[in-house]
Amino acid sequence: MFEDSDTPRVFGLAPGVDFPKGLMQGLLERVSQTAPEELARVQVIVNTSRMQRRLRSLFDAGPARLLPKIHLVTQLDQLAPGIAVPPAVKPLRRRLELIALVARLIEQQKELAPRTSLYDLTDSLAALMDEMQGEGVTADTINGLDVSDLSGHWQRTQTFIRIAQDYLSRTTTTPDKEAQQRQFVSALADRWAIDPPRHPVILAGSTGSRGTTMLLMEAIARLPQGALVLPGFDFDMPRQQWLHLDDALLSEDHPQYRFYKLMQHIGVGRSDISPWHNAPPPSPARNALVSLSLRPAPVTDAWLTEGPKLHTLNEATQQITLLEAPSPRSEALAIALRLRKAVEDGQKAAVITPDRMLTRQITAALDQFDILPDDSAGAPLHLSPPGRFLRHVAALFHRRLDAEALLTLLKHPLTHSSTNRAEHILNTQRLELRIRRDGLPYPDADSIQVALSGVSPNPEHQNAVDVWGTWVGQTFASVQTSGEHPLTHWAQAHMALAEAISSGPFGHDTGEIWKQKAGQEALKVMTNLTDLAHHGGPMTASDYGNLVGALLSEGEVRDRDAPHPDVMIWGTLEARVQGADLVILAGLNDGTWPEAPTPDPWLNRALRHQAGLLLPERRIGLAAHDYQQAIAAPEVWLTRSIRSDDAETVASRWVNRLCNLLSGLKGQDGPALLEAMKNRGTFWLDQTVLLEKVEPAAPAARPAPRPPLDARPKRLAVTDIKHLIRDPYTVYAKHVLRLRKLGPLVQSPDALLRGTVSHQVMEDFVRRTLADPATLTAQDLVDVADEVLMRDVPWPAARALWLARLTRISEWFVVNERARQHIGMPVAFEEDAVGKMVWPDIKFTLTARADRIDQTEDGDVLIYDYKTGSPPTVKQQTLFDKQLLIEAAMVEQGAFEKLGPQHVAQATFIGLGSNPSEVPAPLDSEPPAQILAELRKLVLAYQEMDQGFTARRMMEKDQYGSDYDLLSRYGEWDVTQDPVPEDLS
Repeated sequence: MFEDSDTPRVFGLAPGVDFPKGLMQGLLERVSQTAPEELARVQVIVNTSRMQRRLRSLFDAGPARLLPKIHLVTQLDQLAPGIAVPPAVKPLRRRLELIALVARLIEQQKELAPRTSLYDLTDSLAALMDEMQGEGVTADTINGLDVSDLSGHWQRTQTFIRIAQDYLSRTTTTPDKEAQQRQFVSALADRWAIDPPRHPVILAGSTGSRGTTMLLMEAIARLPQGALVLPGFDFDMPRQQWLHLDDALLSEDHPQYRFYKLMQHIGVGRSDISPWHNAPPPSPARNALVSLSLRPAPVTDAWLTEGPKLHTLNEATQQITLLEAPSPRSEALAIALRLRKAVEDGQKAAVITPDRMLTRQITAALDQFDILPDDSAGAPLHLSPPGRFLRHVAALFHRRLDAEALLTLLKHPLTHSSTNRAEHILNTQRLELRIRRDGLPYPDADSIQVALSGVSPNPEHQNAVDVWGTWVGQTFASVQTSGEHPLTHWAQAHMALAEAISSGPFGHDTGEIWKQKAGQEALKVMTNLTDLAHHGGPMTASDYGNLVGALLSEGEVRDRDAPHPDVMIWGTLEARVQGADLVILAGLNDGTWPEAPTPDPWLNRALRHQAGLLLPERRIGLAAHDYQQAIAAPEVWLTRSIRSDDAETVASRWVNRLCNLLSGLKGQDGPALLEAMKNRGTFWLDQTVLLEKVEPAAPAARPAPRPPLDARPKRLAVTDIKHLIRDPYTVYAKHVLRLRKLGPLVQSPDALLRGTVSHQVMEDFVRRTLADPATLTAQDLVDVADEVLMRDVPWPAARALWLARLTRISEWFVVNERARQHIGMPVAFEEDAVGKMVWPDIKFTLTARADRIDQTEDGDVLIYDYKTGSPPTVKQQTLFDKQLLIEAAMVEQGAFEKLGPQHVAQATFIGLGSNPSEVPAPLDSEPPAQILAELRKLVLAYQEMDQGFTARRMMEKDQYGSDYDLLSRYGEWDVTQDPVPEDLS
């Protein structure tokens, strides 16, 4: 097929050319004058399975012919069946062995990194080892690096690599995939040097970015009928400019650097590389413009000499749109609108970006147009339902079970998925309501049963709920495990617990966890881990959870139904394989595309260069090559967001170069053409604004609902009277609509709980002093506080803080308590200090529950109320906070059955805050008869139909909130506006 040549055969296809199609056409052209069986003798080696599938599909499209053999560069066994190399061990086994090594390193050198960095360090070490094997760098090479002038960190790294040398040497007998590949390629190259094949062998589509691949390309290029076909070769870059790529430290980020390095390896020059096929790129003018914009950094002065020679700038830029969106969301929406337009016009469109968050935003934006893109990357396995489920289950081993974790798992669609899922959902809702109402920060088996008691009036149903609650308590609670255990223990326990939760108490199988594509992929990961767990060392539960999360994050799932055939989302690799009419290069910001170099904790840039390893800029160079190929599409969009979620962004260096070059070509209307590119992007941004434009709605008025008289409350507690004065809307929402604010799912040590606990501490302490007067000491108060806090407050930090606060006021409280008990003795506490007063003529009942009631020897009553915050002042009590005044009036009316009608000598708020104080109620200026008269008048006012329950009627301060501000739509109105009454039926 090829004529004899003294130099290696290297061909290229220009950026923008459909590479698989051009490869096939060039191959067919070369065998067109030969016998039909000659094509069948050709062996073609490609670098990705997608390229292999596309190439086969092109040949399958006909006409009928004998086909060449198409191999993957990672599967070369069929090239030389007689070569025997040891079988590769599974990657997970290597990873588990490395985890044990790194764990011991961290234990011995704790200053190196925290334990939480174990898996990041392991990943980076595994990548380093792969690279060393791929580039032919041994541990002895690393050990021989000169680190005398560097910090101790690099010396420790060198020591660790030396420790790992035994492990690395074993890769010759038990190689991992990368080492096996290099062994095979080396053996193949040695065989071919002695006995080369006589049939054509073509390696196509690779850039030679890895040492092993470069070794294979060199061996094929020297075969009698061997050839290389390079993708995206820049034929527009002048030959003298290639010479400036000789310094890797300066040029490795250039898109053509890998080709230059290949040329140096195999001994060919630029003049020796010719086009594989004469298929022209979609826009030769644009290829020339982009090539010039990407000139190597040392020779960007070529813009001055070569720029004026670009006489077809209009042709080069007329199909380029530059979109600079204010935010990633706007960028995604504009892209979605353009993709919708492409669908309407019958265009094949593709989005290319390494930013997976942006692709998810684009997919979500397309959903409103009922367009499902064909995403080549699929969905990350760890974000799929089985992936999330397995991570939540693993967390049970190392985290104390809290209400959030429990309900997260109970509500997961895979939980209890074998049978009777509907009953499980109902019981979960019942449990959540009880948790939100009563609080259950850290559930256990007993507290779950208590929370579920009495949720159903039907005994049979309640029995079923109890059985379900027992299953929840036994399955989810008490799973937390301390200490280190073998990895086999964790993997088996994890699988068993996950299947038990998925099955449910009465399930006969494992439920839905391993079904569907995502479940099948998750099962593969977990089965592989279980089978190889004996290669891992002992781990803590936290270590195991991190390991499972890392393994699941490496998987992906393609489980989409009927994606649109003409709307694709590609990674940069896919863009090399397929072509599209419209290509959108999205997320073109520095740090995203190109990605920032990953920090290497093992070797810095200089040491990598000394050792012969790849520099961090290699990834940038590969990304630049992908960019150069993708921008050569027939129509192209370049998009970026000016700001990310938290900061201003920097445009990708390639976009900056293109804009700067056009801005400087004033003689060819470069600035105007650049502005036209931006205007095309602005047009689509304007479309996004129009799409989301809404007609402003009139703000809500300040409400003053007037429900029917028979719906108005006939019974209020004393504590509601303050709301009836200050914020009547609260009374309406609470007692007419019967709405209650749900408590938080995750209970926290808030002010409400602190008040409840402080009340309990004071009640328990005072009760103890009544039984034993000798315990009326500050130390006894602190001891009681410690007991109550240990029982009722499960947060160690809050316990310590609240105990310190109570300790500070203990002496003050004891001194004042002695004075209180000298005047009178407690006769009722909160549990039995209950009062009820009925006005039959207006059909209204008032209830009260006092914190504490004392009585003197003369029978006079003393009322006390504890406040953990600042107690209300005398003026506040006179106008609004009339709680103690009303309770005093009720006592004198005999509303407290335990006391009967008694004279109230004193009513006092006891402040337990940082500045403890006692504030008496103004009984003299607000006598009981006057209080009851005013209260009756207030109640009667709200029994009139024209009296509405005004929102925030007399709030003391605007910043004071109400549980019902959202319902009243406060914020759309303010207190300066007059309320608008509304009659309700």
